[in-house]
Amino acid sequence: MNTIQSDNYAVYFDNSLDELVNFIKKGKYTKFFILTDENTGEHCLPLLTSKLEGLTYDLIEVQSGEENKNIDFCIGIWKMLIDFGADRKSLMVNLGGGVITDMGGFAASTYKRGIDFVQVPTTLLSQVDASVGGKTGIDVDGIKNIIGTFTMPKAVFMAHEFLQSLPPRQVLSGLAEMLKHGLIVDAAYWNNLKTSDLKNPSVELVHRSVEIKNEITLADPHEKGIRKALNFGHTVGHAVETYSLLHDEDSLTHGEAIAIGMICESYIAHKKAGLPLDELNEIVKVFSDLYPRYAIKEDSFDELLLNMQKDKKNVGNEINCTLLTHIGQYSIDNLCTADELCDSLRYYINL
Repeated sequence: MNTIQSDNYAVYFDNSLDELVNFIKKGKYTKFFILTDENTGEHCLPLLTSKLEGLTYDLIEVQSGEENKNIDFCIGIWKMLIDFGADRKSLMVNLGGGVITDMGGFAASTYKRGIDFVQVPTTLLSQVDASVGGKTGIDVDGIKNIIGTFTMPKAVFMAHEFLQSLPPRQVLSGLAEMLKHGLIVDAAYWNNLKTSDLKNPSVELVHRSVEIKNEITLADPHEKGIRKALNFGHTVGHAVETYSLLHDEDSLTHGEAIAIGMICESYIAHKKAGLPLDELNEIVKVFSDLYPRYAIKEDSFDELLLNMQKDKKNVGNEINCTLLTHIGQYSIDNLCTADELCDSLRYYINL
């Protein structure tokens, strides 16, 4: 599989962990640190450390889970860097899923006004979404990624073997973002995904998703235009995800919530952006067949709307959505009313 190369950084697919070792050696860093959590520490770290013979590193471990992607854990990372004597020529290696790549990137991009970091994503979601594009972030009061930076990693290293340890639910979480990539810009890719083994996405499918996200983010690194296409499903989806994190003992995964968001926002797109009914029905069927139904009640609408109003994509108090005009085509900067958003939630409830 080819390396995806750009002026800012490279994404490695072939022999990626060997390429990481070469990158560390060539970088002549004074120190390097591996940030991980207890899950990747058990399942993924041994594979990486087996490649690091002769290299000295310090390990920083945090607790897994979106609820821990907050300022308190970030302060803990900064304190560990201070204790380990990290200077501006240090490197952070973020080994983990979206929580690790988001928070590790943020911690590195702000420590001493920024040290180098690389992403080594170990989940499907982090490979096709969180690790690519230069967004870092942490959550505050359950609001997703409300504090963060636009800072590109020095490189991203994709090791497909990490995905073999993932439970099916985590594979489905990443798959939602892959399906989104097809829906916004590549109808042929969407059709290819529909007929593929979605329980075990191939390296080629992952590569195409990374290509799509990389092309979009490099064209618009600070989300002024085309990058907003990647927000499809995320206005409603993030609100539902935040609600679930606060209220459910077994909260929704990111992908499960975004799948709900894409159904709701496809319904709005049909009503106000011209998405044909047959394409709406096709989208709904694909997501309904893949993801379990989540019980949303009308008495949660006020809280969901409040979550949407806090979304970082909004301007003023107006709720901003990316909508589809066709499968493979999108429209950005669509202002949606509370009534439209509530109608979309009712549509989901009544499916």
